[in-house]
Amino acid sequence: MGNPKFWQRLNKSHLTFFGIAVILFWLKTYVAYSIEFKLGIDNNLQKFLLAINPISSALFFFGLALLFKKGTKLVLIIMNFLLSFLLYANIVYYRFFNDFITVPVIMQAKTNTGQLGDSALSLMSPFDIFYFTDTVLLIFLALKLFKKVTVTNRKSFKVVLLFSITVFLFNLGLAEKDRPQLLSRSFDRNYLVKYLGAYNFTIYDIIQNIKSSSQRALASESDITNVENYRKANYTPPNPAYFGKAKGMNVIYVSLESFQNFMINYKLNGHEVTPFLNSLANDGETFYFDNFYHQTGQGKTSDAEFLMENSLYPLSQGAVFINKAQNTYQATPAILKGYGYNSAVFHGNYKTFWNRNVMYKALGYDQFFDAEYYDMSGTNVKNYGMKDIPYFKESMPMLEKLKQPFYTKFITLSNHFPFEMDPGDTDFPAGDFGDSVVNNYFQSAHYMDESLKEFFDYLKADKLYDHTIIVLYGDHYGISENHNEAMKKVLGVDQITPTLNAQLQEVPLFIHVPGVKGGVQHQYGGEVDVRPTLLHLLGIDTKDYMEFGSDLLSQTHRNWALFRNGDFVSPNVTQVNEKCYSTSTGLLEKDNNGCKAIYNNVKTELQMSDEVVTRDLLRFYKPSGYKPINPNDYEYLGPKGAKNAKPSKAN
Repeated sequence: MGNPKFWQRLNKSHLTFFGIAVILFWLKTYVAYSIEFKLGIDNNLQKFLLAINPISSALFFFGLALLFKKGTKLVLIIMNFLLSFLLYANIVYYRFFNDFITVPVIMQAKTNTGQLGDSALSLMSPFDIFYFTDTVLLIFLALKLFKKVTVTNRKSFKVVLLFSITVFLFNLGLAEKDRPQLLSRSFDRNYLVKYLGAYNFTIYDIIQNIKSSSQRALASESDITNVENYRKANYTPPNPAYFGKAKGMNVIYVSLESFQNFMINYKLNGHEVTPFLNSLANDGETFYFDNFYHQTGQGKTSDAEFLMENSLYPLSQGAVFINKAQNTYQATPAILKGYGYNSAVFHGNYKTFWNRNVMYKALGYDQFFDAEYYDMSGTNVKNYGMKDIPYFKESMPMLEKLKQPFYTKFITLSNHFPFEMDPGDTDFPAGDFGDSVVNNYFQSAHYMDESLKEFFDYLKADKLYDHTIIVLYGDHYGISENHNEAMKKVLGVDQITPTLNAQLQEVPLFIHVPGVKGGVQHQYGGEVDVRPTLLHLLGIDTKDYMEFGSDLLSQTHRNWALFRNGDFVSPNVTQVNEKCYSTSTGLLEKDNNGCKAIYNNVKTELQMSDEVVTRDLLRFYKPSGYKPINPNDYEYLGPKGAKNAKPSKAN
């Protein structure tokens, strides 16, 4: 077979084996970028950067194998497998979340492990074995062709290291030319991966998390001053027509899992998908906000909870519930404690999910009724916990026993990806849009709607309805951009434009206040705006609280909503990926002037909120009249404990 001496030299060449590994890995990664990720490539420079950015990572990490005189092949194959696993984990994660894995997300996985299996499996495909074929091929080559590879000195490592640094700096220089201050001003991980690559992004993320951990230790009382001044300058006073109209009433929040606003008034084959919620939207007695947006990040449902109860934005990476549960907060349950309220959460999942058993103490919840309080037998549960209909039914006896006035939260679960229903749960038909996830969504949304109607009937039968504010809110999107082909059919459009995609982040918000006339509200807002709206209805002025929300019912409400990645929506202009569009036409504006004023506020709010959360600044601030809580005073013992909380301290 050819020249024997050539094959003998090849057999011993560690650089040849190294080069094959780099080329295979580079090609695989580029294919993954092109097929799996929607990175918004706008020009030829970005195409070039996308092609070269895996090279520096491959050179650096594979180059570490050249430090070993013996075992070079083994170390290189192990490194290849680890990086391949990281790539594949990002692919699976991106298929649902349209986002990339960060260090905090990995920490969340430790907390939420075992309960994500069904969703993860549904995102995998037999063809995914492609992402490990280079590892298999390297093993074959190592055993058959490169049997005697050894490294005689470390000069090759130094050369490879220097080359990898050169490639990275070249990559970074071009990226900075196309997007200045890439590493300092980006709220969007898509940009970082597009310009620098998934592997370099992981390194950047690790560095950022180390930096974040040190920020709390370096924070001081003076750091809260700028935030306080901004807050005072941007405070929205309550509307006198509504202030105090619900004073002393009970409060019930209901989190509507993965429920998007396009479902309201939607008909499938002539049948309303959510007839009960439609009735609330159209009854004139309930406030229904039809331009209301979720603002969650990687923490999804837990981020929505954080927004609603703190009027602070979630983290750009990971979940506050996981990474900042030890912080000081001045959340709604703690505030209302000073007004005689008892607080409780009802959740048909186990208390450790999203680290809730720790975070709820920091928020000031007196009681936490988790899965231990419910009948979690086979027919009552699905992938993430208890089905909504039995969940509400079994919650009622516990709700009835609460001391009034109470502040409570109910977290629904059935309308969760991949939205599959068990036989007999609903007779509502699935959609027919060529996508099983989208098709299932109509059934699971209808089931949730039925459960809500039953819950309202329970409240009316128990005489709670007439003196309780009820807030229903969609926590985050359910159908990601990966299903846009089917969504075009659902919405009857030819294209999902950037502005339409932004509008698909709308989630419904309903606020029913007994004795107060409601109606459809067209003002723009987000989850961060709900807390000041609620507290003003209860007659509690929020001017001294460190929050970033704007009362939705205020006459001076700001009328825009931002997203965690720095995009925003407003009645006139919408910004997506730093491009300014007309909200009404969806066309690009001639310049960004129409977006600049709002975008400056967006950047400031996100930066200041991040300062408050990452540096734990609320420990240095006490609102007038607020009595701080001690999370250590709370203990959720479960139904077998003598008490669910320690009333001698917490209440």
